[in-house]
Amino acid sequence: MTEDDPADGWFPESVAARYDAPGGANDPAVVTPAVDLLEDLADGPVLEFAVGTGRIAVPLAARGVPVSGIELSRAMAARLTGKPGGDAVDVTIGDMTTARVPGQFSLVYLVYNTISNVTTQDGQVDVFRNAAAHLRPGGLFLVEVGLPDLRRLPPGQDTVPFAVAPGSDGGGYVGFDQYDVVTQQFTSNHVTVAADGTGRFRRIPFRYAWPAELDLMARIAGMRLKHRWADWDRSDLTAASTRHVSVWEKALR
Repeated sequence: MTEDDPADGWFPESVAARYDAPGGANDPAVVTPAVDLLEDLADGPVLEFAVGTGRIAVPLAARGVPVSGIELSRAMAARLTGKPGGDAVDVTIGDMTTARVPGQFSLVYLVYNTISNVTTQDGQVDVFRNAAAHLRPGGLFLVEVGLPDLRRLPPGQDTVPFAVAPGSDGGGYVGFDQYDVVTQQFTSNHVTVAADGTGRFRRIPFRYAWPAELDLMARIAGMRLKHRWADWDRSDLTAASTRHVSVWEKALR
């Protein structure tokens, strides 16, 4: 296996090699509704922050939408460019808080909880500012992100399991989030055990932000909330929703 490059952050080659595994977030039933909505919102070129392996960008570009992307991990970007149709996506290697792509875009989007990979409030504000800097007047910034699962935390508990999946071979997988409700920091923890008893533990840091906080970040960047849905199907956000898809509009002047 190619040695991981620390410059690729939390998504080096060892992660990129497995990122496009069938099912889960890569299932067409998950990808297609997202691409449908993004295509509908786009009115010109679009830019994906943290474009990754092109899970969304490549099928969106295949529909004729001009797509560019910013990606920190060279390992992830290499998977994108190696895909059929991946050469249609123009990828810039860099940090989505600061990296710039020439031109103006009708839509900038950031999906699959990736805003939470930026672990400071200032950094998340910089994401909004950078999105606004890439948008033409009246352009849209879309974020898909989970809602923190704090309602499942009784007093004295800081951990919420989200997956317990025994394998048929005797191994299995356990996933759990651990929250710090004072700092809004949390970690996503992944434990994988093989049939022979050997295991792998991966721990990734995040920062959660409530929708109202994201709205303030948007206002700092010169944008206002236009849409907020519970999912890509434009369903209403409710108290039972586990995530949201929010869209902010850049001021016309």
